[in-house]
Amino acid sequence: MSESMNAYFQRRQQLLAQMQAHGGGIAIVPTAQEMTRNSDNTFPFRHDSYFYYLSGFTEPEALIVLIANGSEQRSILFCREKDLEREIWDGFRYGPAAAQAQFGFDAAYPIEALASEMPTLLADSKTLFHSSGTDAQLDTQLQHWMEAVRAKARSGVTVPGKTLDLRQLLDEMRLFKDASEIALMQSAANISGAAHARAMRSARPEMHEYELEAELLHEFRRQGSQAPAYGSIVAAGANACILHYQSNAARIKDGDLILIDAGCEFDSYASDITRTFPANGKFSPAQKTLYELVLTAQAAALACARPGAGYMEGHHAAVRVLTQGMLETGLLDKNQVGSLDDAIASMAYRQFYMHGTGHWIGLDVHDVGDYRETHKVGNERPYRKLEAGMVFTIEPGIYVRPAEAVPEQYWNLGIRIEDDILITPEGHLNLSRDTPKTVAEIEALMQTK
Repeated sequence: MSESMNAYFQRRQQLLAQMQAHGGGIAIVPTAQEMTRNSDNTFPFRHDSYFYYLSGFTEPEALIVLIANGSEQRSILFCREKDLEREIWDGFRYGPAAAQAQFGFDAAYPIEALASEMPTLLADSKTLFHSSGTDAQLDTQLQHWMEAVRAKARSGVTVPGKTLDLRQLLDEMRLFKDASEIALMQSAANISGAAHARAMRSARPEMHEYELEAELLHEFRRQGSQAPAYGSIVAAGANACILHYQSNAARIKDGDLILIDAGCEFDSYASDITRTFPANGKFSPAQKTLYELVLTAQAAALACARPGAGYMEGHHAAVRVLTQGMLETGLLDKNQVGSLDDAIASMAYRQFYMHGTGHWIGLDVHDVGDYRETHKVGNERPYRKLEAGMVFTIEPGIYVRPAEAVPEQYWNLGIRIEDDILITPEGHLNLSRDTPKTVAEIEALMQTK
């Protein structure tokens, strides 16, 4: 096993220990299936994040089995056979023998051997650790394997007596990033930040949104990213008030603000950065007012990003700043909504800020991990405290659609500012810190076209 594979080995050992603590059993972790796009054409394959987290293996048609029964602890990989003829068409395959050695598994078998091997592996295991409902084909296969074990009941062989959702264990593990993961996420953020800067330098009125998307994709690939982490949002003018805008087809007009929400994936780890900037390189007074309001709201949320702070503290801090700004600019009428506290209590601010202020990020852009504690206080589970190793986004925004009693100078302005934040023992580290963000930085950069 190579040194680079050690992190995956350690994760399997950690999971095996947790399985043992739950009484032992067998875990099954499949990779993703190849998906047909149309006719005989498939979408580019992207491995399952849980599978990759435990293996580092990126080929399709693969599955991991982990066994923790008393003193027996084993990790087994099922994968495609070595096939030199298919490699001419589809590319390199490790094959079981080479994969076992390279990725540090105790054993490896051809994927075709699942039907013959799984009943034996399942026999006499106390618990099945499996995430049912995520792979219908595997669920069906699993039922057949279990029936094959039950057929041997007269010999004293038993099937697992209970099932535990494997995600309950893996989600908590994945929530805390190790040093190798943080390094990859920093690389992803660096590449994405450079792509945002490239888009700012390239932007001009009369372009189409998709032309800026092309600049993003160029920079992603130029710097070694394998793919976007999600569909890029390039939204000019009123389109920026559509939270999940994706068509990226409109022509950019002079005077528009452009909201770009885009991040690359680097070696399977995501980044997620949003910046908003003027198409002509200069914020108008109204644009600058709202932009700096959002920037101040983000700063308030960032001040709450530290170990021991509640996950929602940053959101509440951002909401307070944004709502105060809405009252001061006249977006909210004090005579209608009352005081700052009244406007927050009634959620009047949601007319212009209707989403949360962040989410976990990692192998998935909206990464796994519970946002709440397992215990209840009263009738609710409280939001959990931030801890070192967690990575999440902070992304306040403001979106002003035309409406009666809303000052017209703010109509069709959509602004969001988003960064990727690592909680450290001392506080936090902004992984996307080098992406231009202040009014001065953006306007200066856009003058370098």
